[in-house]
Amino acid sequence: MCLMNAPEDDRPDESREQLLDLAARFPDDAGVAYRAACVHDRLGLEAEAVPFYERCLAGTGLPDEDRRGAFLGLGSTYRVLGQYTRAVETLRRGIAEYPDDGGLRTFLAMALYNTGEHHEAMHLLLDLLAATSRDPSVQEYRRAIALYAGDLDGTG
Repeated sequence: MCLMNAPEDDRPDESREQLLDLAARFPDDAGVAYRAACVHDRLGLEAEAVPFYERCLAGTGLPDEDRRGAFLGLGSTYRVLGQYTRAVETLRRGIAEYPDDGGLRTFLAMALYNTGEHHEAMHLLLDLLAATSRDPSVQEYRRAIALYAGDLDGTG
């Protein structure tokens, strides 16, 4: 789930081959691993993207924006592959490092839904909605939405 504009965007098949070669020659380069994960994701090769995501997150030197993207990408990829528990674990790790990242929280809510944790998923989404929505009717009820997010079973 990479949202970066990179040379591999134009010719992903060709870029994949180049990145596989680079990843083999520079196995400790977190940036190369991240770009390799991204190109595999773009090509719909999610299972092949996983080891590259794991490698870049285990490494050092990845800029924050890419590290956040790697947590989101790996968590989303695990979810697509039906590995919901691993998706939740990965996205929670990402949120531990980047607690204000709405994308990570949104994808965590989806993974929680898949694990049957509907209450926590709804709580996360309502909190995010109350905190970030610009919709005037949501803003009007922001306090109530935030209150109910904390106590979904409450009646007021």
